[in-house]
Order: sequence, then structure tokens, then C-alpha cells
Amino acid sequence: MPQRVYIETTFVSYLTARPSRDLIIAGHQAITHDWWDHCRQDYELCVSQLVVQEAGDGDPEAAQERLVVLAKMTMLEITEEAVALAEELVRAGALPTKAGNDALHIAIAAVHRVPYLMTWNCRHMANATLRAPIDAACASKGFKAPIIGTPEEMMEATP
Repeated sequence: MPQRVYIETTFVSYLTARPSRDLIIAGHQAITHDWWDHCRQDYELCVSQLVVQEAGDGDPEAAQERLVVLAKMTMLEITEEAVALAEELVRAGALPTKAGNDALHIAIAAVHRVPYLMTWNCRHMANATLRAPIDAACASKGFKAPIIGTPEEMMEATP
């Protein structure tokens, strides 16, 4: 049985976006495509209605492309436990109030025991300085926080 990974909205946005002229964004897009082409088959890809909602915002044509990609992924329920855990992540200061949706993504993955969460959000999610507070807030409610990383970090190392 493959490991599960929660696909956060920024991943699918980078995957389906037009190529960027910004060098850093273009690099992230290339890494995202590389992971998609070579690694996704090794995982069960999971999302939530929150990802679908966020991906459906914005330009209708771009949103449709994102939603097509998400349609084949396992849908995880947004439970009362996940909402409560997200509130704890914010209350405990692991994430700022303005990052409530980010807290909910983490909480959904934790409640459903998804070991990995993949994102390009390095401000509030894939951020080493937030790792300990996120872990502590999840543990305080009896959950193990997912390992949060970028597609680059989710690439298998080769010797």
C-alpha cells in the first residue's frame, strides 16, 4: 500500500500554471512537474474540499485545469476534529490567525493520519522554524503532525 501525501493547493497551482518568467517560480514549476511525472505513482494523493475550494477560485479556465487534476485524488473529509485542531494550531501560535486555512490543511492531514503534506507555501507550512510548534500543537490534541515539505524535498534521494 503506497504512502499517502496531502496535496495542498499551491502544488496544483504550480503544476497547472503557465510557465513563469520569474526564475524562482519557474524553478518551482519545473520541480513540481518533475515530481508529478516521476514520483506521484509512488503515493496515494489526498486532498480535501478546502483544496478544491481554493483551486476553484480565480480565473475560470485556470481553475478548471486545477480541478481536473484534483478530481482523481482521494478526498479527505473536513471533520470537527480537524477544525478543532486547526483552531489549536492558531491558538497555540504555531500559525498566525491570518493563516487559518493553512492550519486547516495541516489539521486535516494530521487527523486522517496522512504522513506527508506537500506544499510550496514556505511562509506558514514548509518552514523549519514552525516545525516544533506545529508538532507540539498537534501532539497536545493526540495527533502526529504530517511531515511538511516541498516537492523538491519529496523527491527520492538517489545514491
